[in-house]
Amino acid sequence: MTDDIRLAFAHPSERAEASTTTPCDRISLRDYVVSVEIGAFQQERGTLQRVRFNVVVEVPRLSGPIDDDVDRILSYDRVTEAIGIELHAERLNLLETLAARVADRILLEPQAQRVFVRIEKLDRGPFALGVEIVRARDGHAPGGQAHIPVPHPRVVFLSNAAIASPLLGGWIDQLAAMPAPVIICVGAGDTKAPQVPNKLAQRRIDLLAIEQNAWTLAVRDMRCVVVQTRTELDWAMKNGQISVWAPSKIVLDAVDGPSASPADAAALVAWFAAQMQAAELVFVGHEAPATPLPVLVLPVDQAVLA
Repeated sequence: MTDDIRLAFAHPSERAEASTTTPCDRISLRDYVVSVEIGAFQQERGTLQRVRFNVVVEVPRLSGPIDDDVDRILSYDRVTEAIGIELHAERLNLLETLAARVADRILLEPQAQRVFVRIEKLDRGPFALGVEIVRARDGHAPGGQAHIPVPHPRVVFLSNAAIASPLLGGWIDQLAAMPAPVIICVGAGDTKAPQVPNKLAQRRIDLLAIEQNAWTLAVRDMRCVVVQTRTELDWAMKNGQISVWAPSKIVLDAVDGPSASPADAAALVAWFAAQMQAAELVFVGHEAPATPLPVLVLPVDQAVLA
């Protein structure tokens, strides 16, 4: 085996040492295994699988005596905390995304100069499937994973009666004129969704029933654009687009998802509004669930949303 091939499968600490001539110290986390739900395939949803992390962080050599002072070094806990924070931020499909986010978060530490992250799935077969990346500070601080700040939206829930109301166009006019960005939410249509004995399948069916109704609303007023990802929602809020929330992706990818059944649309919308840090939650033609957010409840025959 050539040295290049050996290094390709060596521990990240060996790869780090072989890839630089700059003197530095290295902090190593080896064979850190956690159970997590991750993966793009259907069979990976709703189940935990073991994922192994190997991380090496290069830090500058300390000048002067260390004096056994923990505040002068990069603690190992900061590495495991970075992994934990990103695992709990949202459900991910790709190891590549997770590795990049862990590396960026570690590089937020002032001592970290370069980081090697190897992540492997251990339960996909009699082997390990993984990815390894290298990220360096390169004189600039990484952006981390926080979303670019956007205004707090007004989340508006329209009942089926409100969607069918002749007042709908006027309400959309008013919402478009308001300074806060608007996200419209709906429940399932009046046609009962199919019922199946499998809970995960039923959850998907219920969510899809909500999304069908979202498209029904979008057809009634073309200013309402159906969106399903947080990235799309952030863009829409920053660019004055009225969004209609299609819930499947955000709900299914949530690490700490809503306790309410998708059939209980009002409670689902309250959870979503909290996730979006909404400035106000408006219910038109429907009672509001318990929520700490400011709430406005309007009858379906009221022409003014105020």
